[in-house]
Amino acid sequence: MPGIFTKANPASNIERKVLKLKTALIACKTIEDEVNQALEKAGIAYPVYWIESGLHNYPDKLKDTLQQCIDSITDCDYIVMIFGLCGNALLGLQSDHATLIIPRVDDCISLFLGGNSHRRKMEDSTRAYYLTRGWLRYENNIWKEYQRSIEKYGAERTRSIFRVMLKHYTHLVVIDTGAYDTSSFIEEVTEIAGALGLTLKVVPAELNLLTRALGSDWSEEFAIIEPGQKITLQDMGSCNNYLGREGTYNAS
Repeated sequence: MPGIFTKANPASNIERKVLKLKTALIACKTIEDEVNQALEKAGIAYPVYWIESGLHNYPDKLKDTLQQCIDSITDCDYIVMIFGLCGNALLGLQSDHATLIIPRVDDCISLFLGGNSHRRKMEDSTRAYYLTRGWLRYENNIWKEYQRSIEKYGAERTRSIFRVMLKHYTHLVVIDTGAYDTSSFIEEVTEIAGALGLTLKVVPAELNLLTRALGSDWSEEFAIIEPGQKITLQDMGSCNNYLGREGTYNAS
């Protein structure tokens, strides 16, 4: 149900690193595969609080749930939030006890593509709708919208509707994060691309920001919010929030 967050305790098969200060993670279930893989590779056993992915469709509810989750974490020095701005849902959040660490990215797409600047360079030449297995599994994505439209309006009218919706798009881009074999769902995304009239493309992810977030390498590409301070747009630096921009799509 919307509004619920769950805590995952550190896996017993991951070697815990002895850290001077305690850290917890808050992350979206949509990127569970990638976060768990990064934790395992780093040999880090932070507790993770998972936020239900469907809340991205309701920024106010997402914000309330994130604040409740932050407030529930009272025994950590740092809380690393594996989120982007997400429809500005992060603005105004604060912790009374811990320092918040947030990558300065628009959304999880930018997080998986090496940051905002790298993503924008890609979109100079490719107007794309982005997918990972997590977005297909959890999110209210464009394919689910397409299927619902067919049920409501029929196939012919649906094709006309989506031709208009996607007139600025050229590609359906699968981000290969390395957390699973993309061949397990490539048949499905090939069907999606064909139905939407988009060219299918698979690109490798650049997960440097995610790795650094977990490893405490917090440079200027991360917002560091001290206890008692609220997250502001200025804190998020160069974030430009892609929601609503022509020719781009925010799937997270």
